[in-house]
Amino acid sequence: MTGPVGFVLKGYPRLSETFIAQEIAALERRGLDIRIISLRRPTDRHRHPIHAEIKAPLLYLPEYLYQEPRRVFRAWLKMRRTPAYRAARRLWLRDFMRDPTPNRGRRFGQALVLAAELAADVTQLHAHFLHTPASVARYAAVLRGLPFSISAHAKDIWTIPEWEKAEKLADCRWAAVCTAGNRDHLAGLAPPGRVELAYHGLDLSRFPPAPAQVSRRDGRDATDPVRILSVGRAVAKKGYGDLLQALAALPPELHWRFDHIGGGALAKRLKRRAQALGLGDRIVWHGAKPQAAVLAALRGADIFVLASRIAPDGDRDGLPNVLMEAQSQRVVCISTSLAAIPELIQHDLTGILVPPGDAAALSQALAALIRDPARRAHLAEAGERRMRAQFAAAPGIDRLARRFGLGEKPAAAALLAREAGD
Repeated sequence: MTGPVGFVLKGYPRLSETFIAQEIAALERRGLDIRIISLRRPTDRHRHPIHAEIKAPLLYLPEYLYQEPRRVFRAWLKMRRTPAYRAARRLWLRDFMRDPTPNRGRRFGQALVLAAELAADVTQLHAHFLHTPASVARYAAVLRGLPFSISAHAKDIWTIPEWEKAEKLADCRWAAVCTAGNRDHLAGLAPPGRVELAYHGLDLSRFPPAPAQVSRRDGRDATDPVRILSVGRAVAKKGYGDLLQALAALPPELHWRFDHIGGGALAKRLKRRAQALGLGDRIVWHGAKPQAAVLAALRGADIFVLASRIAPDGDRDGLPNVLMEAQSQRVVCISTSLAAIPELIQHDLTGILVPPGDAAALSQALAALIRDPARRAHLAEAGERRMRAQFAAAPGIDRLARRFGLGEKPAAAALLAREAGD
């Protein structure tokens, strides 16, 4: 079995990254000794219940080097005396010459602090995200003479240059990717066998089936409107501008209400846009909410919608966990045929897919499902059945456990034991 592993995260804890916390908790239950290293301190007002289950000690690196200059200087004094310092510095300088940005300089400073303060018994580093965390882990791994591995996701894959992806994949011990499309992309840049597909999936013990209920709302009753829900950060790749345009184009005789859960940099702009479109009295912006509130909202929703698209900087979703969460509660999903979403949602069989960025098609899909509660129920039931059969978390955890050198006990058995109260 492997020794302690340092997990390098961009920020911890984060509500938007509960899939990472789910993975850490599951691997801890399997016996992996994890030490969390975070590049940023938390900004969310709420914490997910799973964070309370994680036992790993936590080290925060200086988010900006000027905020803790003495700490950075002490780390540099310590590490510059080590045999590996020159190799790490050469590696960083080669990267810096191609990307001469303050962020690249900050990564090396954070790596120095990590290497200087990392516990002596840690035997491997593992970076969640291929961009900044993998850079810090890579430099620190050279400084400490350790192997490192990577979990790549979405934005981190599509917003860094090809040379950077290829070199990190060449240097790491292994890389896990959470969608088939992204696996194929990275495998084309990596040595054979280096990249493995491991879906995050959903810990079904946290999302038990919703109570049986049949909604007959069809948009005709102004006192009982169809309830549309979306959960996601207000950022460009989530397509909320397209969704607002689609809602504004719905036939005026249809009665509906839209609830949004999530924070994000574009929240104020979206609220202003909704007012300008005349939608202000039909939309409730809830901000970020804990899991219990999200689960309650899912169980009260008739339609879940996520209008994912490619952002101007190339950022895009992989396989959004919120779609799996909605399906687990037997809510019909409308999303876009982007990235790995079609790996989860089969159009017109387990949900509805429209082209990304096509507000007119999204509006038509919404109108059709608002009017047809029977079709909503049929698609929702099929979506839940397929999601629970093929997108549970256990198989992905098993693959990661093997990569970390853990025993062969199936994660599925551990999750079942947990559900039974063992």
